[in-house]
Amino acid sequence: MAKRFNLTGSGKLLARDQARVKNLFIRGGAKAGAPRGLDADTGTSAPATNDVVSYVVDVSVGTPPTTYTLIVDTGSSNTWVGAGKPYVKTSSSKSTPDSVSVTYGSGDFTGSEFLDTISLGTGLKATGQGIGAASSSEGFQGVDGILGIGPTDLTLGTLDPDEATAIPTITDTLFAQRTIPAHEVAISFEPTNQESVVNGELTFGGTDPSKFTGSITFAPITGTFPASEFFGIDQSIRYGSSTNILSETAGIVDTGTTLTLIATDALQRYQRATGAVLDQTTGLLRLTTAQFSELQSLFFTINGVSFEFTANAQIWPRALNSAIGGDANSIYLIVGDIGTDSGQGLDFINGQTFLERFYAVFDSANSRVGIAKTKFTTSTIN
Repeated sequence: MAKRFNLTGSGKLLARDQARVKNLFIRGGAKAGAPRGLDADTGTSAPATNDVVSYVVDVSVGTPPTTYTLIVDTGSSNTWVGAGKPYVKTSSSKSTPDSVSVTYGSGDFTGSEFLDTISLGTGLKATGQGIGAASSSEGFQGVDGILGIGPTDLTLGTLDPDEATAIPTITDTLFAQRTIPAHEVAISFEPTNQESVVNGELTFGGTDPSKFTGSITFAPITGTFPASEFFGIDQSIRYGSSTNILSETAGIVDTGTTLTLIATDALQRYQRATGAVLDQTTGLLRLTTAQFSELQSLFFTINGVSFEFTANAQIWPRALNSAIGGDANSIYLIVGDIGTDSGQGLDFINGQTFLERFYAVFDSANSRVGIAKTKFTTSTIN
């Protein structure tokens, strides 16, 4: 099986995530109202594969269909193919007069915008869905493109000449075509010590009660710019019983960022509390075995509810150290530096490593994000 990552060398994983953060600040665009949906207990699901630094899904495009492997990204909203396998025109392909281009910080693509039939999972089929066909791309080795399921307005300015036109996401289209009963998508990720495993799930139009425990805590989309332009929420972070790491501030929940990133000043407090040192090879903080044995939980407080991020959740899977250019016997922390001090309007990113411990609901209809515990919240797999 071909690896879909290439992160060996000095600090590539952190640098990739930090480059993405810089671009998130740039991409924060104009607001628009979202259509209201229905509350639903269950939706329709599609499997997702954990490929160490990202989750990918198989998406079928066209009639007859071509299957593409796309990164799941709630921090962007354009869906496109062609980074690996080229777009194939079929009987359901419809050209548009627009070119399309998106820069992600850690990569980019340029191409032509089409309308086509897109399917994923069982029973999830969207017709006339906007999709980019890349003529050139950079930074997407081992995948075919991106399934962008963030807020729709992130697509504004990506078309030319129709710069003021937004492209509905697949969530928008499925809801508009009444394929799903609610305008939302829920994400279930799980921690792993394997390089590639199908252990994730996207549920469109509702939630999968088998994937979380207890109730879902919903937080409204923050009013703080630029986090407000994404699936942004307000939260605070505490280390142990009383050490403040980050006072309540705005940030985002993002499947497209691997690490859990916090503001530079917050990371300095975290580093002092844990005794970690910066590892020059990976760019991550590193602990000794003795320090790890004393590592305390982080507590993320979201809309008044505290979510415990255990010591094991805070470390990179030791069996996968080589995937990030690390030493097999070292212990690396997945809490990293966002690259700016707090107060910038985007002071944290709860990325893939956070979402592997908590269920998330991205509810566009009601402008909110839901978080719930899972049976993997306290897993010691790392």
